[in-house]
Amino acid sequence: MTLTNRSSLFAGAAALLMPVAIGMIFFYAPLEKTMGSVQKIFYFHLPLAFSAFLSFFVAFVAGIMYLRTRRQVWDARLAASVEIGVVFTTLVLITGSLWGKPIWNTYWTWDPRLTTSLILWFIYASCLILRSAVEEEGKRATYCAVMAIVGFVDVPIVFFSARLWRSIHPVVIRSDSVGLESSMLITLLVSMLAMLAFWIGLYKFRVSLQLQEAAANELLNPKD
Repeated sequence: MTLTNRSSLFAGAAALLMPVAIGMIFFYAPLEKTMGSVQKIFYFHLPLAFSAFLSFFVAFVAGIMYLRTRRQVWDARLAASVEIGVVFTTLVLITGSLWGKPIWNTYWTWDPRLTTSLILWFIYASCLILRSAVEEEGKRATYCAVMAIVGFVDVPIVFFSARLWRSIHPVVIRSDSVGLESSMLITLLVSMLAMLAFWIGLYKFRVSLQLQEAAANELLNPKD
């Protein structure tokens, strides 16, 4: 099975799971007593954040593997995962701001979780800019690999920021408990599964495009 076929398979799974998840969010999961309907943003926000972290972890691994092997496929995987990670982190910041306005009475506050998330976005957005700025293929891949590896340091900082520092950002999932009713937890798990299927399909599709673009560049610009 080719990358494109596998991408279509996961895209199909996401197309089935997404409507189910949305239906559960609005018709199965109960309203939260304090926040009301705005709490339902959480079912989009957390899966997006998880998928963004997954993207940057894949970029971290791909960066290491590229530096070890110098194989183009690892650079393609790195590029695809960074692209997706930046898009998903952007959506995390947007959904978080939409939730924050009615709850905190502001779209943005320099809370540790929000600040470290914004830094994470800047790090990997800069990686994308670097990819477009460096023309020489080997140097571009090496620089981006190093940046993806070093930038991943901020991912655990983002995750633990609300636990390490005084933060107004809620911590729903703790090491000893999950602060959700069973119906809310089931809805969250379905939403996570739908987003994961969507992430895998998108990732495989982007890797395939990256490899095709690299092959086309080699045909148009053959090395001596």
